[in-house]
Amino acid sequence: MILKIRNRITEKEAIRYDGSEESFEEIQKFVDKKLIARRDTTIVIPTLEGVMEAQPFDWIIKGLKGEFYPCKPDIFEKSYEIID
Repeated sequence: MILKIRNRITEKEAIRYDGSEESFEEIQKFVDKKLIARRDTTIVIPTLEGVMEAQPFDWIIKGLKGEFYPCKPDIFEKSYEIID
């Protein structure tokens, strides 16, 4: 049987990366220094699915289990609503 489903409404925390050193440092605080590396303007983040890269203007989201992962701006806009 095929069922229609919907994501539960949850609140998460997110921060936008702009490629600057200041933004990188702010993200390091947000993820409690769990970033692997920064190469030029790319940051590398360990996720539950493996290592992922974030580019300037990507969002870094804290998941329900305390994990972090990057999200492209267009996907973020379709998937999330900023509530603050």
